[in-house]
Amino acid sequence: MEDLESDSSTPGSESSPSGGYEVVVMDSHEPKDIFCQMDILRRYNDDYVWKELHRWVKFEEELEEKGKRWSKPHVSSLYMQSLTELHTLMASNPCLLDIEALSMYDVVDKVLEEWRNEGSVSNLLWNHLRALLLKKHKHQHVSSKYLKRHTSKAKLSESKLKLSPVREISESVSAPNLQGYNNEGYESSHSNEEGSNEFLSFGSELNDKFKRKIPEGAEVLNIMVGEVEELKNRRLCAFVRLNEAKDVGKITEVSLPTRFIFILLVPTDDISVGLEIGRCIGTLLTDEIFREAAYRSSDKFEILSAVLDFTSHVTVLPPGCWDKNNRIEPPQVLPSKDSRNNVKVTEKVNRVNEDEANEEHHDPSLDRTGRLFGGLIQDVKRKWKWYRSDFTDAIHIQCFASFVYLFLATLTPNVTFGGLLGVATKQHMGTMECILAAAVTGIVFALFSGQPMNILGSTGPMLVLESILFNLCEEHHWDFLSLRIWVGLWTAVILIIIVAFDLSSLVRYITRFTEESFACLIAFIFIYEAFKKLIEIEHVAPVELHSNSKQLKDCFCIYLNNTYFENDDVTSRHVRSLQTTPSSDVTTENILIQMPWGLNNCTENGGFLGGRDCHPGDFVPDVFFFSVLLFLGTFTVAYGVKIFRNSGFFPNFVRNTVGDFGVLIAIILMVFLDILLGIPTPKLTVPAEFKPTRPDRGWIINPINDKNPWWIILASVIPAILASILIFLDQQITSVIVNRKENKLKKGGGYHLDLLVVALLITLLSFLGLPWYVAATVTAIAHVMSLRKESECTAPGEKPTFLGVREQRVTALLVGIFSGLAVLITSVLKHIPMPVLYGVFFYMGASALSGMQLIQRLLIIFMPQKYQPDYTFLRHVPLMKVHMYTGIQVTSLAALWAVKNISSISIVFPIMILAICFERKALDFIFTQYELKWMDELLPGSKIKQETKKTSKKPHKNFIKPKTIRSLSMPAYHNALQLTATELKTGMSISSESLRRRSCYEDIQKFSTKRKISASSLPVNLSPRCNSPSNVQNCRNGFDFSEV
Repeated sequence: MEDLESDSSTPGSESSPSGGYEVVVMDSHEPKDIFCQMDILRRYNDDYVWKELHRWVKFEEELEEKGKRWSKPHVSSLYMQSLTELHTLMASNPCLLDIEALSMYDVVDKVLEEWRNEGSVSNLLWNHLRALLLKKHKHQHVSSKYLKRHTSKAKLSESKLKLSPVREISESVSAPNLQGYNNEGYESSHSNEEGSNEFLSFGSELNDKFKRKIPEGAEVLNIMVGEVEELKNRRLCAFVRLNEAKDVGKITEVSLPTRFIFILLVPTDDISVGLEIGRCIGTLLTDEIFREAAYRSSDKFEILSAVLDFTSHVTVLPPGCWDKNNRIEPPQVLPSKDSRNNVKVTEKVNRVNEDEANEEHHDPSLDRTGRLFGGLIQDVKRKWKWYRSDFTDAIHIQCFASFVYLFLATLTPNVTFGGLLGVATKQHMGTMECILAAAVTGIVFALFSGQPMNILGSTGPMLVLESILFNLCEEHHWDFLSLRIWVGLWTAVILIIIVAFDLSSLVRYITRFTEESFACLIAFIFIYEAFKKLIEIEHVAPVELHSNSKQLKDCFCIYLNNTYFENDDVTSRHVRSLQTTPSSDVTTENILIQMPWGLNNCTENGGFLGGRDCHPGDFVPDVFFFSVLLFLGTFTVAYGVKIFRNSGFFPNFVRNTVGDFGVLIAIILMVFLDILLGIPTPKLTVPAEFKPTRPDRGWIINPINDKNPWWIILASVIPAILASILIFLDQQITSVIVNRKENKLKKGGGYHLDLLVVALLITLLSFLGLPWYVAATVTAIAHVMSLRKESECTAPGEKPTFLGVREQRVTALLVGIFSGLAVLITSVLKHIPMPVLYGVFFYMGASALSGMQLIQRLLIIFMPQKYQPDYTFLRHVPLMKVHMYTGIQVTSLAALWAVKNISSISIVFPIMILAICFERKALDFIFTQYELKWMDELLPGSKIKQETKKTSKKPHKNFIKPKTIRSLSMPAYHNALQLTATELKTGMSISSESLRRRSCYEDIQKFSTKRKISASSLPVNLSPRCNSPSNVQNCRNGFDFSEV
């Protein structure tokens, strides 16, 4: 075609030697996002309009309810027949690439000219089709008031309009009577060019609200499907790609430039087929791979090749099992472009790339440098360039919500941990020491750490270690705080040695098996402590069950003031029952009386109870049960808001904002309910004065004490080794969990720097007599989860995409500052019921468990096989092996729990955590590396052994194994598309003869590709063989290449 030949020689072509033009070509052919709009030709107020019926951003939407609303976005379901017919139509009709057009008038004229040159459109039909193609476009968002005004104006001016003399239209053509209607399609394309763009749509009102959902920089594909009676049995089609995207006449509902135009005209009663073909081209352009081909293709055959390639990846759903009217929900995550990369597919089936497997678990910050403090220096260099952004990135409302949530979430364990620690150490360290330790560690770690997303706090394993040290001192009558200083100093020295020699690189051997075992242990501790503390409320406010059946044997109701009872001669000294009602009145004064009054009646009438069986205030069932309601209410509201965030209610901005403040909303609601009912539930108690819990100790501890022998300084290295193991594993396992690739952290970690800061903090806390704080796993996970970022501008039907975490230092810094200021805001904190904070504990523990593979594998044990979710590891690992792996992990977790809770053996708890790492190595002898790849991760240096399979029967020597090729060369497709004239003009589907010829040419192409030669250079011309029906039998089982 002339347009194609002229385009190839334009200055914008790739063959141009000019460097400036090459840049232009790269920009104009760079693939962009596409918004597809399909309009159908319909009658409207005695005229024809192009009415918008379907649209795509990433998923299809259909206009329904008589054009009043758009359907829910859904995955397009296409007919294979329609895809085949689309390919046939595009092969037999013009494909105009990179044409120059200023408006829709120019596009229509060039399309009609191509149709006429090919003999598809006669001169008599030329003007008629031009008038139809230039009809106005009606969009759903345009108000009906404007349409009525426009219709009335058209009727007033219908007598003034005349046909343009540029083209003549025959009265013999049975076209609609178009002479009396406002139709600028009959005007010349150059008349009124400046304002012509306003004539092709009703009104200038654009759908700016919907435009916000379209990716920035997107371009438009306009699909026009119309029914024309005069076409008889013919179908006319044209695919147009403009050289530069531009507005061709306000034919799109949004203000975006048009790049592609697809026109399809079908005969009468064939509009349903045309709609399906139009839906096919709309779906094709929303496909990432086909869209790239549509932008970069230099001729029609490359586009046709892309259509065939798309068809080769289509999945067919059997009509007997699935109804096409059922719309397919958009997936949670779109498949990647690489999932359709079929290079050497047959060689990669059921194989795992070893390099990729090792890369997934590789962290550059854990590489050994071979220099003293080399890893620490690398951490400082890596984090220094992000230091400023660590503060500027915190300017967001989400960070404020995270701070409030974390402040209350860390203050509660500080108070409760302080109470437990005070009992374990006889108040040598209590609540005030824990609050001060949280402030000091929070501020220092937030300012100088390598991974500020970690939150230092009190943990169950550290409480076990502190209890072991105190019990050791009690047995030998040593001073606990002085001994603790030397243990802390030795621990700091060991940790600094680990930093100096880059021993944190051993963290590479911590895989999912160890991470989940430790994280589950900490999460279970949170959940267990939450329920344990809730049940302890019943000990303070016990519940009296079956109180109606019980009687008080010895209980006195004492009245000190004059009380008048009339008409009663009963005076006794004992109260018999609490459930009777007053039956008589007598007058008495300052005496002990026996009256049939209940407990509440006695106190309400000015008396008080006395006696062995009288315990006023003990039996308050409302307190415990209301505490349970507050506990469950806090968890339910917080978890419900989390689910609401991913629901379909309200816009994304509202859901994200409410989701950020979910825990805070739950706390405020429950506190308000507690104040409203006035039931005396236990409240948060924070020390009101800044002083040590034990009056006989100060804030600075002397490391030398007369109670401790001199050799204890050296002997302290033994518990220091245990403390170092526990702190190293606790800190680094939490860091590994935070730095996992699933969190998409961009600023990297700092294992060596974090450990150095913790070592210095342990030294400082030891001299201050404060508990040692390390990375709290559950709190750190909660910190990361509260700062998750999701895409705000999403296409209709597309799920919000997880973008990463808002990495910054401000939230952790504010938590540390306000932890220290908690003493000053006790007037506010004292109104928070403890059951509410226990509910927050429960929520944090449950949130940490959600999504863990260990929990998933535990749940499928109780599911029948046909109801089990389609987890990836179930596809590759036998079910019995999965259950065996789960059993080993649960056994290890139970052993950790037992060692932690049995005081006589709790001293080996740090060693048990270290043993899990060695246990993971032992799994290599039970499971194959391939199985561990899917259930866990490969250890560094491990490789997947390729399993040798039994050799199958070799195929026949003349059999050519089919291969899926991304794009076949054009000469074979060019020959394969030489269909008969009848098939081309009628737009019928490809016949069996056409398919046979195509298969024949593909065999030639495969033969030439195998020998690395072109089909045109073969010594024997095989193309006529494919066109001859006599060779059907020869080509049935593969082409005969004996002559070659």
